[in-house]
Formats: sequence, C-alpha cells, structure tokens
Amino acid sequence: MRAMLCNAFEGIGALSLGEAPEPRPAADEVLIDVHAASVSYMDYLMICGGYQMRPNLPYAPGTDAAGVVIACGERVDRVRPGDRVSCENWFGGFAERMVAKSWKTARLPDNVDFVAGSTILHVYLTAWYALVDRARLTAGETVLVTGAGGGVGLAFVELAHLLGARVIAAVGAAAKAAIVREHGADEVVDYSCEDVRQRVKTITGGEGLDVCVENVGGPLFAALVRLMRWNGRLLPIGFASGEVPSLAMNLPLIKNYSIVGIFTGAWTERFPDEAARAADAVMAWVGQGKLRPRVDQVLPLERAAEAMSAIADRSVMGRTVLSVR
Repeated sequence: MRAMLCNAFEGIGALSLGEAPEPRPAADEVLIDVHAASVSYMDYLMICGGYQMRPNLPYAPGTDAAGVVIACGERVDRVRPGDRVSCENWFGGFAERMVAKSWKTARLPDNVDFVAGSTILHVYLTAWYALVDRARLTAGETVLVTGAGGGVGLAFVELAHLLGARVIAAVGAAAKAAIVREHGADEVVDYSCEDVRQRVKTITGGEGLDVCVENVGGPLFAALVRLMRWNGRLLPIGFASGEVPSLAMNLPLIKNYSIVGIFTGAWTERFPDEAARAADAVMAWVGQGKLRPRVDQVLPLERAAEAMSAIADRSVMGRTVLSVR
C-alpha cells in the first residue's frame, strides 16, 4: 500500500513516499481504509526523535485519521465493516490503510466528512480528559489555554466554552486572535508582545486562574505558575517551545493549587471503556455542531513534508489534513 514513511528519526528530511506492508488487525483492533489523516505536533516530534515513543523504522506517521472500516478483530463490537469512522493510533495514519484499537475508533455522524473527521479524536479526547476528568472543570471558572490557535489548543478553547467556563486564549501571534474568538475565547492574550502576567491580572481582577492548560513551556510557563488561584489546577500538556520547565514547589504550596499531569495516550490504553464513552460523546457533539473542528488546509499525501513544516513553524491554525484517497 502507498504510505508516507519516516526512514530515520531525523525530522522532515527523512520522510519519503513509498510502499509499506498492509497492516492486519489484532483481536481488539479495526482495519480502516484511510481517506484523510490530520497532522499533529506529536507526529512532528516523533519523526524528529523527540517523542517518548520510537516505532520500528521505517514507519508511517499519523495519529489521527478517518475512513471506512474494512475488517474487525473477533473481539470488536463497537463498529463493523462498512462503517464510516474517525480513529487514532500512535502512528500509521499517513497510509492507505491503518489499524486502530476498537476503543480508539468512533462512528462518524452522517453530516461529518472524512476531512473534518480526521481531526477529531486526538484533540478533543485530550481536551475531554484534561478538563472533564482531571481538572473537574465547572461552569463559571476561568480557564487559560496556551498555544490556543493550534489544533489541541482550539479544542480546549471550544470544550471549556461549551462547559460554561470563562476562556482566556493565549496565542503567539496576532493573526490567531480572531480564530480563537470564533471558537469561544472571551479574552485573548498575545504572549509574543504582551506582558502575560500583567494582562491576566487585569482580566481576572487580580484573582488569577482556576485552570491553566499549558502547551508551550519555557518562560511562558514560568509566568503562569504565579497566576494560579487558590485551589487552582495547572495542567502541563506539552512543551512546544522545546524547553521543559521546572517549578519551585513553594508556589503551589502557598496558593494550594494542584499540578495535574495530562497524558491522554496512556489514559486511553489503561481505561479503554472510559475513553470509548468519551469518544462517542465528543463525536455526538461534533455532529450536533457544538464542537467545530477547524481545518486550516488540505494537502495531498505526497505533500506531508510541507504539512509537517507548517506544524514546526507554528503557522497552522487548527489542523492541516492530508488527503489519502
């Protein structure tokens, strides 16, 4: 089958279009004819060797995809051949066929196409697990999301808004302000040119943040750890700046706030039934128009390197999608 392959953990230059053996589903897996696959920052980190997982080389990147089920393992009862689905795996989406665990597969509503469908599970399940399960977000609380213009960040903005929170979107470029407002942000902070600490104090009347979703790390994280409210929850999601920060533990002690780690991939593996229920709930909300995946651009599979470059330079607003079929 045709696939975009990573041949070495050396970044974008190690990608090439080629042929790969067709995967076979295990007893708890689904085999999918891939029609579209979205491109994530996790995909980029993995091809660079910067992610905690290193698949056997060569491999097809791609965490998120959408297509049609063509075969199911004997223990699969969530979907059946012929179903249109959204699916996710650690890798494999940038190919004509991929496998996914049954609990990482959800039927697409009739009004959701494959392009939009390929962007759903990774970003919205991350937001769901973080806000609903780990942070226990309640209506009326104030949430700040960093990296809010990207795929994961926008999902957090949307879901926090849907849950009734006051949402502050922190972005790294003025061009992203309008997009985050369209998706539910009440306030926008541009950390490329604004004093984040002072702006957040002004927006919150000096009260600080109930929940902080931190995707960036580095100096931005250092500013935000001093802006948490009493009993707040600080959620490290990732470190797009490349700098993994440290924290003086007297800060959460004084404010009585919690540091809540978020590793959605591990959660879906350890608690598959919970993950499957969350996937179905997210998919229903997308079908009802309550969550609106944003597709920045659609490129053919052979232009995967270009899509990865856009991820690397943080110019993507929402998700870039590769058309596989």
